[in-house]
Amino acid sequence: MEGVRWAFRCGAWSPSRSEWLLAARCIQQEEKNRIGQFVFTKDAKSAMAGRLLMRRLVCEKVCLPWDGFRLGRTERGKPYLAEPSSPGSLHWNFNVSHQGDYAVLAAEPGRQVGVDIMKTTRPGSSTVQEFFRIMTRQFTELEWRTIRSAGSDWDQLAMFYRHWALKESFIKAIGSGLGFDLQRVEFHISPNQLQEGRVYSQTRMHLDEEQEDGWTFEECLLDKHHHVAVALGTPEGSVYKDAEATPPSFTLLSFSELVSGATPLSDEDPAYWESFQSKQEAPVRQSEA
Repeated sequence: MEGVRWAFRCGAWSPSRSEWLLAARCIQQEEKNRIGQFVFTKDAKSAMAGRLLMRRLVCEKVCLPWDGFRLGRTERGKPYLAEPSSPGSLHWNFNVSHQGDYAVLAAEPGRQVGVDIMKTTRPGSSTVQEFFRIMTRQFTELEWRTIRSAGSDWDQLAMFYRHWALKESFIKAIGSGLGFDLQRVEFHISPNQLQEGRVYSQTRMHLDEEQEDGWTFEECLLDKHHHVAVALGTPEGSVYKDAEATPPSFTLLSFSELVSGATPLSDEDPAYWESFQSKQEAPVRQSEA
């Protein structure tokens, strides 16, 4: 069974009153409260899209009604299907990421999965090389050679964020969180240049200086500025093998598709819209970038 790759363009979404209130009704109360605490609407929209992506995934692939399950978070923040704990014989793993202009979801039956999206942007208050100096400990010597050999400062930034997305996708797949030493993981990327509209899976990972053949990393560009990495592992004891399968592409969903089949979990809350509408889209520096 093929995995799922969905994307929603939060940056282009200017929700109407009815859309925002419907979205808020279709997620769990604790998540609605958490999203309501964001200072900027950019972050609120991204988080909302992430929750809706996961609920649609469970409905469509696990075949549970929208109001018939509860999503939880592990101690390290990774989302999972909390109730019912064993809805069927096929166990779906899923993960979301939101950064830049998109929220993305990757899901796989019977495999560990982590996803990360990064938008290539210039550092706010420092030069590219000063930014790299600050981030030195995040990558190995080989990775820094690859990053610095990419060409112009902009090309080096793009390669930096490509490596960052790869590392984050792996950390999210294993659920390790902030305590994981990024120096333990080294990526040998291939190809050097990615093209929009294609999915690549040639990049290899070395963990503690040993190549990890059990892990697959899918890479793609949603557009020229947004790089996505999907980490796919083989669960312990599994004989999952599908090395020849063509990696799935990301499907861009509209808001109506995002809430397709949704059932409200709570009553409408007009104050939630008033609070959202009163907020700024993003910090001034980001708005001007």
